[in-house]
Amino acid sequence: MQQTAATKRGDTYELRVLKSEPSLMPLLKAGDIVEARLLEKSNRGVYFDISKIGLGVIRGQELSNSRDILKKLNVGDTISAKVAVRENKNGLVELSLSEATKQKAWQEIKELKEEGQPVKIKIVSSNSGGLIADLLGVQAFLPASQLSPEHYPQETDGNRTKMLEALKQFVGQELTVKVINFTPRTNKLIVSEREVLSEGAKEALAKYKAGDVVNCIVSGVATFGAFVRFADDPSIEGLIYISELSHSIIENPKEVIKVGDMVRASILEIKDGRVSLSIKTLEKNPWDKVADKYKEGEIVNGGVYRITPFGAFVKLDPQISGLIHVSEFGSLEELKKNLELGKNYNFLVSSVKPDVKRIILKLAK
Repeated sequence: MQQTAATKRGDTYELRVLKSEPSLMPLLKAGDIVEARLLEKSNRGVYFDISKIGLGVIRGQELSNSRDILKKLNVGDTISAKVAVRENKNGLVELSLSEATKQKAWQEIKELKEEGQPVKIKIVSSNSGGLIADLLGVQAFLPASQLSPEHYPQETDGNRTKMLEALKQFVGQELTVKVINFTPRTNKLIVSEREVLSEGAKEALAKYKAGDVVNCIVSGVATFGAFVRFADDPSIEGLIYISELSHSIIENPKEVIKVGDMVRASILEIKDGRVSLSIKTLEKNPWDKVADKYKEGEIVNGGVYRITPFGAFVKLDPQISGLIHVSEFGSLEELKKNLELGKNYNFLVSSVKPDVKRIILKLAK
């Protein structure tokens, strides 16, 4: 077995390798994680014993990077360290504590993701898109859409300023989440509170399948849809996207649904513990008979409710809309000169295509 002897010269160590047997040093390589026992702290370097290898040192920029970690270490303590340089000119292994801590944290995060284990995080800040937290020393992002219905801000109506103010209230709190996505190379870590589903809820969900019709209680309303809980199994939570709430033309789910409402919905999909549902699949589709009501060449009256770069959407009745293309005016500017949001005009029905839910209009002369 190799033997080593360390000689201290001023504030540095030199390592003399006793070559009675082949060196073990070549077994080390940059990036390896080793267990290191603290020997001494000084202003120019911190020295560690690496069992069966020799002496390790932290110096230069790494001293600054590892300052907070080193403050908590006492002589004799053992810690994981990452090999930065296998052997410097003094024969010492240059180490990094900050990199080892990160690498170890990412490994634990990987295990949390693979095992689906819930973990508590502390919220440190927020932005209009969600919450920023600390998880094992790594910055984690919790998107607002991944908050539980109980925590999702209800009265923001898509307003970024209102959303930011509502999310600020969580700073300093602890939430239980699951890791749903991570990329160590780019320091990306996404977590979800919605994904925290009890084993009991998973077992209860096993008896349901796509196509089942269930009674639900609305537990939350967001700009993108409504959260619901099964009336018979309140532990099961589902989501009805805005596009599945109604055949009617709606801009905000609150136009047709509110917290506390009891609704009947059909299960569209069950995947990874998440349930997507639909209310409109249980309603008659107004487009089935649209060709009987709107015919090509007829003049109809409708209100402009949305203007986009490719045209204006016109509400013909509560459930049916038509489109007048920007090409009818030559440019978006000309379209806006001729059509005003919220106003009604007479239109000529140019074509009716029930199979793609589309009615093309022209401005009546």
